[in-house]
Amino acid sequence: MVSTASLLSRFAALYPHSARPRVWRAPGRVNLIGEHTDYNLGLVLPMAIDKACFIAAAPSNDGFLRVFSEQLIQGSQWRLGDVAGASPEGDWRDRVVGVAWELSRRGVQLKGANLLIDSEVPLGSGLSSSAALGVSLTLALGAAREPLELARIARAAEMDFVGVPCGIMDQFIAASGRVGSAVLLDCRTLESRIVTLPAGIAVVTANTMVKHQLGDSAYRTRVEECAEAARRLGVRSLRDADLASLTKLDGVFLKRARHVVTENARVEAFVRASEGGNLAEMGRLMNQSHASLRNDYEVSCEELDCMTQIAADVEGVYGARMVGGGFGGSTVNLVDEGAVAALTSALEVEYREEYGLTPEVNVCKASAGASEIFF
Repeated sequence: MVSTASLLSRFAALYPHSARPRVWRAPGRVNLIGEHTDYNLGLVLPMAIDKACFIAAAPSNDGFLRVFSEQLIQGSQWRLGDVAGASPEGDWRDRVVGVAWELSRRGVQLKGANLLIDSEVPLGSGLSSSAALGVSLTLALGAAREPLELARIARAAEMDFVGVPCGIMDQFIAASGRVGSAVLLDCRTLESRIVTLPAGIAVVTANTMVKHQLGDSAYRTRVEECAEAARRLGVRSLRDADLASLTKLDGVFLKRARHVVTENARVEAFVRASEGGNLAEMGRLMNQSHASLRNDYEVSCEELDCMTQIAADVEGVYGARMVGGGFGGSTVNLVDEGAVAALTSALEVEYREEYGLTPEVNVCKASAGASEIFF
């Protein structure tokens, strides 16, 4: 866990002549259902989690933007005058200078800054460490903003500078998370509403500890395939498609579109089941989501499938599915509170026996969105 005291101490060691910093945080997220629907302008049901990215920031007073990452033990710097003309280098630094670049593009007068990044959100876990970083950076470099604007800026930096063709879900929930609740987001209208989960259940994530290289290229391919499927159907996006219209498609375009259309329906059904306290139905829909992601969207992998099977055999687990981009990362499990220990034990023992890796298992508590930490 990141503590404010340790963050301030480390900042003082890195930047001994700097003023006392301000500290910002933005949470990671787990998406309960609605995977790969956001960039298709569909429905999603994420919740911000109690793991966050923290940034300590203070003026540099010398015209430089400096950054150091505690996780990567790496640092970098840029002259402010070079930010507007910066180009991506293909590594983690792009997400830092990308936010500065986007703010500059929007007319924000950038000032020199010393930054220290420390994050609890595991890299490559499927829990959106990149959006947590982007949103917290947007706050640290551009000051407080309305949550939707904050999300839009962070997403624009991710898309237009880093070059990831992402939807807005991750940045939205990092900026707009609510304590104790998930948030239903319509990615077309950006309308949202709070969804309270039934009492007595826990949301548990399990990290496979693997991230296959195929993931980045396959994500881009899926975005392109969905756009082509929409074009063949004559609609703006797959949000406007229905099952009856899919007879016009075949091959991978049919499979990708079928996942998106049925996943949007599952989100709506999941919300109804949650509001009615129907845990069995919520779990069934999560299991269906995983099957669709595995068979139609083809973004699962054997490690994720193994984890969902282990969970299915534990009494008290209602449902499990992969979460995030796929090809590794984490699963999300809907579990009776009394079954958390049994699930954790089963995952740790059986997954380690199969792959020689010990998964990181966490019970997630719904968290507030991004904010400044006052101390």
